Amino acid sequence: MNTAGTIDRPLTHDPKKQAPMKPSTTEPAGSAIPDFTITGATDSRQNRTREMQLQPEALARAHMHERLHAAEQERRAVSLAAARRMQRKAERASMRARRALAIAVMQ
Repeated sequence: MNTAGTIDRPLTHDPKKQAPMKPSTTEPAGSAIPDFTITGATDSRQNRTREMQLQPEALARAHMHERLHAAEQERRAVSLAAARRMQRKAERASMRARRALAIAVMQ
């Protein structure tokens, strides 16, 4: 089977073995915007690339911060529930002691 490859599925991924690109007949020659090598543009492109490379780290850092915050809230909620349980237990013990004292005084 000797069919030509397409843009999406080239015959080979090796650029040296691919057919050279031919100029388009629909666009006039020289219509492409020339590349400008301005230092500011190059610097901004490099900074943007660096920022884009650091985005996953920033995203991971924000995710970990959010998870730590959620874990801290969970710890506070568990601690508060335990404190309320202990408070109710202490109140019941106090009521038993009062009742026992009242019974002792009445006899």
